[in-house]
Amino acid sequence: MTLLAQISRHAALGPHRPALLSAGRQLDYAGLLAEVGSAVQQLRGLTAQVVAIDLENGPAWVVLDIAALQLGVCLVPLPPFFSPAQLDHVMRLSGAAAVLSDDPVRLRQRIGALLQDDGLMLHIAGQAVCRIATSDRSARRNADRPAAVDKITFTSGTTGRPKGVMLSWAQMRPVVTSLVAAAGMSRDDRHLVLMPLAVLLENIGGVYVALWAGAAVVLAPPRQLGMQGSSQLDGRRMAAALAEARATTTIFTPQTLQGLVEAIDQGAAEPPRLRFAAVGGAPVSARLLQRAADAGLAVYQGYGLSECCSVVCLNTASHNRPGSAGRALPHAAVRIADDGEVVVGGQSFIGYLGEAPRAMADWHTGDLGELDADGYLYLHGRRRNVFITAFGRNVAPEWVESELTLEPAIAQAAVFGEARPYNVALIVAAPGASAADVEAALARTNRDLPDYARVARWLAADAAFSVTNGLLTGTGRLCREPLLQRYALDIESLYREVQTS
Repeated sequence: MTLLAQISRHAALGPHRPALLSAGRQLDYAGLLAEVGSAVQQLRGLTAQVVAIDLENGPAWVVLDIAALQLGVCLVPLPPFFSPAQLDHVMRLSGAAAVLSDDPVRLRQRIGALLQDDGLMLHIAGQAVCRIATSDRSARRNADRPAAVDKITFTSGTTGRPKGVMLSWAQMRPVVTSLVAAAGMSRDDRHLVLMPLAVLLENIGGVYVALWAGAAVVLAPPRQLGMQGSSQLDGRRMAAALAEARATTTIFTPQTLQGLVEAIDQGAAEPPRLRFAAVGGAPVSARLLQRAADAGLAVYQGYGLSECCSVVCLNTASHNRPGSAGRALPHAAVRIADDGEVVVGGQSFIGYLGEAPRAMADWHTGDLGELDADGYLYLHGRRRNVFITAFGRNVAPEWVESELTLEPAIAQAAVFGEARPYNVALIVAAPGASAADVEAALARTNRDLPDYARVARWLAADAAFSVTNGLLTGTGRLCREPLLQRYALDIESLYREVQTS
């Protein structure tokens, strides 16, 4: 069954039940069905096989997404946090014939050289959307794209250029139905979208899951959710947004969860109706999960990758083992290779755009982990990020970093120590925290770490790690190579100072 067929079913059973809510405007299921039909008619005449979408979170984004699925048009979401260079790469590699944008001025400022001068105005879900054709000189046309591809999601990645993960609805649907069952989604739920819809986790795990279940999706711009710029979070505003939306479900990154937990610890009211909140996208500390539980939040850690159509494992209300990433959902199978790498079988992606077709069904994730006797997955960091100290001990930096950032004085941390006698950290202090506060936080964290994992010296970063400066991915993972390149001399000085003192 297609997503539109499922929406049609909900429209027949409960035409006036809310489907999309945004800025005081409501689209019920009958209205959503009508808006998708209108979008299908407007897109049908564009004759484009691949179209990019550049819209702020809102009903128009969702309507265009569903319409593209219905038409067999391959949609390429453009993440708002991508740099102009990354967007240029995405557009050229995907061969998108047009871009749908609610802010053509901003879009032209970023990739104007790839766009034609004229645009065609569409009217989607009460919003003006500009369709801008791409230049024949600057964009390839559908090269290397199999016909079955419905969506190309570009992973920001932690190194190198974004990769285009090609997915079909046939691959996405089993993930959607697994998540509906795992989260116990029903038409009485209200899902508040916290991430950009261009992030696959929110696109599938949030919007598709809610609409498949007949629930309501609440959409708001970042500023109304407490997102301030590229790296700041107002936890009190987020708590208020969850309460105002009467949200029963949402998806956190570790950073947004920590911001909310700290706000509740400081007196903000916990969201009264939130019954199931997933957290993922980056490593999650067990201590953070415990703090969330102590704050009265029903938070469940999960694990997934774009290459596996988003979510693979998830804790649930009935099967929850804090500290683990949960058990494999029905559409996936997880095993651990001899070298400790997590391998996922079952539902997977078609391949990377522009690369040779995949030859194996299993996907070797690059993550290190273990399964307990009951099938719960425990993650130990990225294989390529593990470093070996001068004393031969393996350290997964994500583990140490997650412990450091639980300290109120430390907002962000990156740990290094490859072939060194001790580990060092690059630290972004929390607003108002002094160097002495960071030192005290570091000492407390070190007390709970084994000696080989402790941080001996640290330096203050000159700016927060963010998606806009290329030091953070859209889901909160550190971009380690750019960090190391940017601070190489400063990090080296931490070792020279000890040697010469």
